[in-house]
Order: sequence, then structure tokens, then C-alpha cells
Amino acid sequence: MNKQADWLVKPAPAKLNLFLHITGRRDDGMHNLQTLFQFIDYSDEIAARCRQDGVISLQDDVLDIAAEDNLVMRAAKLLQQASQSKLGADIRLDKRLPAGGGLGGGSSDAATTLVILNELWQCGLSQQQLADIGLQLGADVPIFIHGQAAWAEGVGERFSPVELAQPWYFVIKPNISVNTGEIFCSSQLTRDCPPITIRAFLAGHASNVCEPVVRQRYPEVDEALNWLGNYAQARMTGTGSCIFAAFDTEQQAKTVQAALPEQWNGFIAKGCNQSPLYR
Repeated sequence: MNKQADWLVKPAPAKLNLFLHITGRRDDGMHNLQTLFQFIDYSDEIAARCRQDGVISLQDDVLDIAAEDNLVMRAAKLLQQASQSKLGADIRLDKRLPAGGGLGGGSSDAATTLVILNELWQCGLSQQQLADIGLQLGADVPIFIHGQAAWAEGVGERFSPVELAQPWYFVIKPNISVNTGEIFCSSQLTRDCPPITIRAFLAGHASNVCEPVVRQRYPEVDEALNWLGNYAQARMTGTGSCIFAAFDTEQQAKTVQAALPEQWNGFIAKGCNQSPLYR
């Protein structure tokens, strides 16, 4: 937690999907998944301060998203309704995580907003109650609220905390945004993966089923995966477009970063089993 005057400031960290399988399609059109989330210490930042008139205002630098469509604003209004709070808030969003990158930025922003306002407004809601509210905004939001690396199933809402190695990651962001809905609607997407265990994942028997579809439709992702694969096992997070590789030391990651072609952006981050939100 950080306070600047009467502002309460907290990070909204990114996550990586270390694998992603689809085990079936539900009657409502949603997909049943298996995935493994781990946080990284690379974040957006949310700042909020209380106001007495019940008004919620949002300042952010994402100019192409209307305030009423922003997950931060939607999260704040849902919490205000659920808690029946008469208070409002001024909220600032400092955006670092790229949109359409598979890093969970929007979901993480929503989760941090719920956590901050629950504290500022003294709602007294439990972590599980916040997660239930967050689920209305997206299947990933509860993961960020609970704040532990997790094995997730269902649409992502059923999860179990796990303890994983916490390597250094080098993450590449190709200069494109991938539409998640487009990938999940693809007829080429594998939707019948047999369920696996975490032991099978650790033994290397897992992949990201979205990766072949994204590689075909977005050649820049394919090119970046091929390049990073020269240094370590390269994987895509979520439906992309960000890709990553794990390294034992920060220096190893820095060596790869130094060789990164100019057309891509990249950053180094530490894997975290506990979300930086709760440090």
C-alpha cells in the first residue's frame, strides 16, 4: 500500500498463463478450460481517493475506451451497488500493460479497484465476496483478487492455489492486439483436450491450444515466438499477443533483452506466487 496525500495507490499486476487447454464447450457457448496462472511484478497502477457526494470519476490514459465501458469504472459501480455505499471516488489509472496482450490487464485493474475501494469505503467485504462481484466482470478477476498463483478450471472461476518456481521472465509484446473473441470462435481451435494434472504439466505435457491459431492469423506473433525460441522455450500467454520465456537469473533475461530486434518491445519481470497487490 502507498499513500500520496489522501490517495490510496496499489499495483494491478500482470499474469502469465503457463499453459492453456480447452477441455470442452458448454451449452452456453463458453469454454471449459484448464490453465495455470502466475503473477509477475510488472503492473498497471490504480490510485483512488474518497469523495462524499457518491460520484465516481475516472482519469486514465486509455483514450479509446469510454469511461462507462472501462472495467475500472464498472468495478467501482458494482461495488458501490453491492455494498450500498453512499460514498464515491476519484480514480486514476496509470496504464503500463498492453491491451490485447494476454496479460490480464483489464481484469487486474478491476480487481485492484475492488480491493482499494473496499478499503477506502470501509465496506468490510471479504476477499470471497469481492471475488463474487469480480466474476460478473470476467472469469480472470477472482484470480487477481485472491492473489495466489493458481491452477484454474471451468471458465477460470474454479481454482486452487499452487506453489511454483519463481523465475525471471522475459516478455515480448509484438506491435499488435489479439482479439480474444476471434480466437475462441475459430473453427481451428482445439476444444477436446483430455484433462491433465499439475504433475503432467510439470512433466512438460501441456501447451497453449490458442497458439497455433494465433500464429497462423498473426505472423508477427509467429516470428517473435521463433526468435525467442532460439534462447529458451517460448510460450504465448492467454490468447496472446505477448509471449514469454523463463530464465533462472535476471542476467540471463537481460542478455536476451539486449538482442531484441528493434520492431518489438520487451520487459523483464520476476515471477510471483503471491500477487504484488498484497505485498
